[in-house]
Amino acid sequence: MNSSVEKKYNIWIIVLSIAIPLVVAVLFGVNLRDLGYDVKPLTFLPPIYATTNGLTAIVLVLAVNAIKNGKRKLHENLMKFAILLSILFLGMYVAYHMTSDSTKFGGEGAIKYIYYFILITHILLSIIIIPFVLVTYVRALAERFDKHKKLAKITFPMWLYVAVTGVIVYLMISPYYS
Repeated sequence: MNSSVEKKYNIWIIVLSIAIPLVVAVLFGVNLRDLGYDVKPLTFLPPIYATTNGLTAIVLVLAVNAIKNGKRKLHENLMKFAILLSILFLGMYVAYHMTSDSTKFGGEGAIKYIYYFILITHILLSIIIIPFVLVTYVRALAERFDKHKKLAKITFPMWLYVAVTGVIVYLMISPYYS
């Protein structure tokens, strides 16, 4: 593949980078029960999607180690798996929020500020990371490995932060689930 193929994907990167956060924001505000649908709250999902975030973090670290050890195919497969895990997380996250009431953080004092700092940075970076992941992936598909590697050095720590803080946010709010 070459740079013309890379350019072909640019429109999809732009569309997905805008559409995913917008769709999630809209669906986050939609509760199917409030709309009259007889759905059971999917209250079992938060520990599952938190675990998915944790697995994503592990897979990302394994993928970086694989490429550092010259295992390109393993790296490629692990990165595809990390993307799949992120998609699964997103689906479960939206499904939970469309069927369940939001949980309020009940901590007080300094822990409350720590929680909200982690939550806000997690949310903001989860939006910012979308085009970074997509562009990094497309650069690998286009076999532009010099540019892929350069961007991956930025993408990896951001994505890892999002995955790890997703678990931390869950652990901090889990005592307040009803």
